[in-house]
Amino acid sequence: MEQLVRSFFVKDDGEVPNNPELPVIVYLGVFKDNPGGMEEAFQRHGWSGSWIGGIYDYHHYHTNTHEVLGVRSGAATVLIGGDAGERLELQTGDIIVLPVGTAHKKLTSSPDFEVVGAYPEGISPNLRERRPEERAQAIAEIRNVPVPVTDPVFGKEGPLLHKWVK
Repeated sequence: MEQLVRSFFVKDDGEVPNNPELPVIVYLGVFKDNPGGMEEAFQRHGWSGSWIGGIYDYHHYHTNTHEVLGVRSGAATVLIGGDAGERLELQTGDIIVLPVGTAHKKLTSSPDFEVVGAYPEGISPNLRERRPEERAQAIAEIRNVPVPVTDPVFGKEGPLLHKWVK
């Protein structure tokens, strides 16, 4: 199984809070040979409430939960962290783990692009957009979300457990 893990931080850009303490984690190609196995792996490791679909084409984030997105088919360019954030080229088998508060948006995708999404302990995500009047409350909510006890891809042995320490 080909595997490359990278992580990076995205800063508060004044419009979306992102997460100052926890990095975005990207697992490149980890499910390249078995994209159909993502959802089961997420559930086995305590990340549930899964769904299959796309990524919204506008900046949005969640203030009550972290999110894992696995590319089940196709390819896409996504923007992580707001307008000044990082562009990622994702393809079938790639996984991205977004810490609570991290903005994400699809820029382009192939017609067959599809992701599997899930959340620690199946927490139902709220949906937040750029609203200055809600900013202080959003930041307070983000600070109260605990770090998950398992990595969605590797369970109790995964990189998330070493990279996400508050």
